[in-house]
Amino acid sequence: MSIKIMSFNLRYDSEHDGINSFTNRIERVIKVIENEQADIIGFQEVTDSMRTRIRERLSDKYTLVGCGRDSNYHGEAMLIAFKSDIFEFISLDNIWLSTTPNIPGTRYGGDHSSCPRMYTSILLKHDEIDKPFRFINTHLDHVGANGRVLEATQLLNDICAYQEKFILTGDFNAEPSSPEIRLITDCKSKSITDCTEGLCPTFHDFGRLPQEKRLKIDYIFTDGACLDSYAIIDTPVNGQYYSDHYAVCALIEL
Repeated sequence: MSIKIMSFNLRYDSEHDGINSFTNRIERVIKVIENEQADIIGFQEVTDSMRTRIRERLSDKYTLVGCGRDSNYHGEAMLIAFKSDIFEFISLDNIWLSTTPNIPGTRYGGDHSSCPRMYTSILLKHDEIDKPFRFINTHLDHVGANGRVLEATQLLNDICAYQEKFILTGDFNAEPSSPEIRLITDCKSKSITDCTEGLCPTFHDFGRLPQEKRLKIDYIFTDGACLDSYAIIDTPVNGQYYSDHYAVCALIEL
């Protein structure tokens, strides 16, 4: 049984983005989702108002879960959407990437930014698969390389403790050769595959970055089998993109 997965950094809603503010491009975002028909989507940079609007537009087909990363559970969420008609929802965990993972809004010190970082993890069972599996969605720090290594280490340790098969999506703010990504791909205790290996750079800053400066920082990892993967290349309409990242998709067999 294969499952179609999408990792989608939506870019938080900012009026400074002009034509590319989320309010202006939400219809393009919804069209991408409707065209792809992914079974599970891991969203990043979803603010409170965006979460409300996405839920309103997708609730007829998807169940959406996840809270904001700040101490009051507001702010950017690692939102997960899964098709309501084919998955049984078993459990949910919101974990902060810090030395106190169960305290909302906490983070690592050092070179880490002021932004808390977290992951949302859910246990799902597909109607046609006997055993449940784990789906995890995250967004690592955009400033501190040492902070990202600490976050990736914590994330990997938690994943290795899971008994179930897993799928991990996210914006890792790190390229494939970086230490934080190599921690995951070179893991000795689990066989982890980067389903997005070899894909084009995914961060383009609404087309402003020249090709040679674009970064591949969005990933889908699993200990299942990757059957196919691709980035959803965006052709702007009158200067408007669906996001400042390309969404990535993978077909995974658990």
